[in-house]
Amino acid sequence: LGVELPGDRLRRETIEDTTLSAASFDLVICNAVLHFARDEDHFRAMTGSMARLLRPGGLAFCRLASDVGIAHLMKPAPEKSGRWRRMPDGSDRFVVDLDFLLRETERLGARLDGAIKTVNVQDRRCMSTWIWTR
Repeated sequence: LGVELPGDRLRRETIEDTTLSAASFDLVICNAVLHFARDEDHFRAMTGSMARLLRPGGLAFCRLASDVGIAHLMKPAPEKSGRWRRMPDGSDRFVVDLDFLLRETERLGARLDGAIKTVNVQDRRCMSTWIWTR
């Protein structure tokens, strides 16, 4: 893009181990990342870190793979366990369901900012949008 940014404006680090300051963001966008969590503990470490980054009243926008509407089409992911599923499009993802997201919202001490919405891409995969605030 031709934009020059000072080196201190760029970081390469994991969500769960970020060195960014607590309560320093009004908005955190996590698009197509959480469905690569190794397991539920890793998922919780990532979302916990996101919650730590939010200022009071801040908003987290998360888009991730879910089984909403296509659970019957999914199979366990080979060589993976827990919430990992083989989606009908052939990809393997850490997959959430509606109840899991509702429990995680509560665990984070957060509240939903609107209903959880899910897009079904011709029964190949589903992506849910989970927006929450603290």
